[in-house]
Amino acid sequence: MIVVLLNSYIALLALFVWLRFIPFNTFWKISPVLVLLVLLVGLFIPMGWGAPSGPLAVVRNSVQIVPSVAGEVVDVPVTANTPVKEGDVLFRIDPTTYQAQVQGIEAQLKFAELRLSQFSELQRRDTGRAFDVQEREAEVQQLQAQLESARWNLDKSTVRAPADGYVTNLALRKGARVTAQSPVMAFIDTSETIFGVEIAQIYARYIVVGQPVEVTFKPFPGEIFPGRVETVLQAIATGQTQVGGLAVAPTEVQAAPFVARIRLDDPEVAKRLPAGSTGVAAIFTERVKASHVIRKVVLRQAAILNYVNPF
Repeated sequence: MIVVLLNSYIALLALFVWLRFIPFNTFWKISPVLVLLVLLVGLFIPMGWGAPSGPLAVVRNSVQIVPSVAGEVVDVPVTANTPVKEGDVLFRIDPTTYQAQVQGIEAQLKFAELRLSQFSELQRRDTGRAFDVQEREAEVQQLQAQLESARWNLDKSTVRAPADGYVTNLALRKGARVTAQSPVMAFIDTSETIFGVEIAQIYARYIVVGQPVEVTFKPFPGEIFPGRVETVLQAIATGQTQVGGLAVAPTEVQAAPFVARIRLDDPEVAKRLPAGSTGVAAIFTERVKASHVIRKVVLRQAAILNYVNPF
């Protein structure tokens, strides 16, 4: 944008000199340099604080689907990259052994409850011991806990979608044997879409929640989408410490950008964007409001260039 303004000034200056409206003296010869300095110091450098801009990425949460029980896969009704609802079946594990465990424990529990009732009746008639009743009660409670665990295992032999979304990179097939430790598919959660904007640290000082945002995406060239700042993340990787047994290992410290999370005014736009989509976002703060117009023009230039610029 600064190049456009400077070239426009030079073109007007050349026209006025050619028409002899102004003399081509030393002042007018160096005036383009003066104009460049005025634009830089008075508008474009402060625009970083008044209307910071940065690259944006569309991110969705990915869930590793790890079965809770082991066994042979008998059915995989889900199709890769096809939307599913929360609770829809992703695949089924052979439930035979888990069903047998449930039935066996149910039979034991039924017998234990019968024995408990018999010993309780003997105690009421003063012909039985309280210890025997307590022992049978403990046995019943233990079997009830085992039955609950067995039913849970049986229920987990059917693996369901944890949220609205879709399975990607699906390689699981009927007949495969899965374990309770290894992930078998990747599930993309579409119930929430995250928009993250990288802002240089020197320009992030005036960004607060609720400020207006405009965004353009590579998949939608020429379009501008409004939104609001949702939050400014208060930590990045370079500011994180982790538990370890080593002393501090100094590294080259660089000013990595901060990340602001935004929310679009139209939630339907998020549904149209694949995870990994990129774009450019501009945040309009309460400072240097004169620069907002320039930033809006620059953003619209970027949106139009998206028709031909693949990067």
